[in-house]
Amino acid sequence: MSTTLERSREDVQPPGPPAGGALRRSADWARRAPLLPALVFMIVVTQLPFVITLVISFMNWNAYYPDERGFAGFDNYVNVLTDVATRDAIIVTIELTVVVVLVSLVLGMLIALLLDRKFLGRGAVRTMMITPFLVVPVAAALLWKHALFNPEYGLLNGGLTWIWGLFGSDDPPQPDWITMAPLASIEIALIWQWTPFMMLILLAGLQSRPLDVIEAARIDGASAWQIFRYMTFPHLRRYLELGALLGAIYIVQTFDAVFVITSGGLGTANLPYTIYQTFYTAHDYGLASAAGVITVIGTILIATLALRTVSTLFEEENAR
Repeated sequence: MSTTLERSREDVQPPGPPAGGALRRSADWARRAPLLPALVFMIVVTQLPFVITLVISFMNWNAYYPDERGFAGFDNYVNVLTDVATRDAIIVTIELTVVVVLVSLVLGMLIALLLDRKFLGRGAVRTMMITPFLVVPVAAALLWKHALFNPEYGLLNGGLTWIWGLFGSDDPPQPDWITMAPLASIEIALIWQWTPFMMLILLAGLQSRPLDVIEAARIDGASAWQIFRYMTFPHLRRYLELGALLGAIYIVQTFDAVFVITSGGLGTANLPYTIYQTFYTAHDYGLASAAGVITVIGTILIATLALRTVSTLFEEENAR
């Protein structure tokens, strides 16, 4: 009897891998296969140029001195970080980014609070408020440079002439706005263009508020300021962070407004414009590539914070 039991145990084979595993893997590949061409295209278009730029950043490569081309190590990075013009460009880039992002956030929040109310024609007003963000950056810079800031026929000086005419003065001031405040001129043009972007993000945050809780607070006697300070503003914190991070990613790379309005003169050359000058004017490809790599690393750090903010925001929305 015992021998029969032992043979029956020997006949029992260990279970093999389930047949469904192969089917699951094939189904996963069937879903991923259509995405492979897009993935290969993105790698070829974005990653290969960055790898080439990274390699060139370690080379001594100036088109004016072709015989001196060779490996330079970290000399280009040291030159970028120690060059006075580059340091000034980094400072201008930081100042430009901080001012544009903060002012755009404040104005965007004020406009979003107004558009969150119900009134006649709210849809049309929202569409008109979004329009500046849809304008091509070069066209927007040309608009501000010639239609508004021009000292001879610009709208700002035309307004000053009209105001001075109301007071009976025949000699109105005609300031050259770009010469007087070059960096502020660029910042105003960028604020005009990026405020609608911030408004859209904050308006989405306002419309996701728990209205029943706000209505209960009103019934309990809370004022409009108390509701905004203790309920609306804390709710908008994640949206403010998201708008600031996304805006910083794009504004750090601003080139159009600087190139069109001031051509990098009068102390307005930011890091992207300095890279442009180093590459196309000085033809120092190694130095320009090193500055570009540093800019990309800074942008990646900001983008990482933005992605973490977005993921946290989605987790909070799903938890409700």
